Amino acid sequence: MTELSPNAPNPENATNDTAQELLVKLRQKQGNWVEWGVAIAYLQKSGYNPQDIFEATGFEPIQQNQLIVGSQVYSSLEKFGASEATRAYYGMRASDILYELRLLAQEDRAAAADLIFLHKLDVDEVRDIAKAIKDFSRFATPPVDFTAHPGDAVAYQVWKLARQNSDLQQRSRLIAKGLRFAHSPTARKQIEQLLIDFTNIASKPAPILPFFRLESDEDLPRLVPVVGELPLTPKDVKAVPIITEIGSFRIVKFTGEQAWVSLPGWQVLRSAEDPVVIIASSDIFPNPTHAKIEPVLVVIDRAQREWDASSYFAVDNAGEIDFQWFETAPEHLLLGKIIVILRPKRVLDEEFNKDAWQIDE
Repeated sequence: MTELSPNAPNPENATNDTAQELLVKLRQKQGNWVEWGVAIAYLQKSGYNPQDIFEATGFEPIQQNQLIVGSQVYSSLEKFGASEATRAYYGMRASDILYELRLLAQEDRAAAADLIFLHKLDVDEVRDIAKAIKDFSRFATPPVDFTAHPGDAVAYQVWKLARQNSDLQQRSRLIAKGLRFAHSPTARKQIEQLLIDFTNIASKPAPILPFFRLESDEDLPRLVPVVGELPLTPKDVKAVPIITEIGSFRIVKFTGEQAWVSLPGWQVLRSAEDPVVIIASSDIFPNPTHAKIEPVLVVIDRAQREWDASSYFAVDNAGEIDFQWFETAPEHLLLGKIIVILRPKRVLDEEFNKDAWQIDE
């Protein structure tokens, strides 16, 4: 590996210098909001968390997200040919407007932004427009008499809603909205037809979404890395990286090859600081009450390496992993405390349980 000379630029220092310059720029509100979004995205990718950026610049985390996403949408406008007037307008203001277009395909964002700019829509209206365009994009080919233009997408949604609405006042408002946004003559004709055709077509209710809530801590499992199956070496145990769980659902990110097992959210597992799993056989433990030999998962907390007489530990025994209890402080190197030994679920008849109709009866 080539060493850097004393006068050579250090990439890490260069990155840090850029980050400091961006923090100053954000703190002093230099440039426009698109540049702020790009700067915040750079800082977050460089390891700055949203709270650090907030404390250094005054941009709250929720605002940071809006600026980052909005700036990404703005780049789509440039790439896919939004008008110069649209780009000039949204380049100076209304990041919240462009944020609402985040769920659209990149090629749809430019046309949608032109439409929104033409009609000078507010954020609530934009939210509905974006949904209409997104729903319309799911058609393999546009419905008869409607084109792929975003104005026709809005007109189609309005046309469909008006036909399902028996309230004349609400129906009239929908027709007016459809005429406002319809782009093609054929789409406009379909909307105008509703002025004389009062046929009401009942809508089929959408199915109920299958929402569930995790009610107890034990409903949320603990995802634990598996070291492997005995025999193992202390090096194997130490090689597993420390795991960081993210957010309310305790999502785990990792790279490379790694086996995982999902364990119940028992308190002892939730409170473990650095748990890993070793696969073993039950007969390696003193077991006078259980004659059956079966595979077990041995969970050790690598953060708990201080001896106590009431626990078993994973130890380095002549270069191999062993599990032992010590009446007095040992000379062995302690690698972690055993916090759970998990036997497999007892299944009386596995073939029987595979047949759902038998279980139901």
